[in-house]
Amino acid sequence: MKVTVDQDKCCGAGSCVLAAPDVFDQRDEDGIVVLLDETPGTALHEAVREAAEVCPAGAIEVHG
Repeated sequence: MKVTVDQDKCCGAGSCVLAAPDVFDQRDEDGIVVLLDETPGTALHEAVREAAEVCPAGAIEVHG
């Protein structure tokens, strides 16, 4: 699995951080998504897919 984020699309909702805190964080100044792990381990795949699904801005893409 490879994860990418589009910070320009991000609205700072924080749903991704709640779903997969080991993979996503938010910038302190504006809440925009920060990708912590672009190739998360198998144990995190379900949480990452959930994060992508709940992202209101569609800023997260999951490949593979």
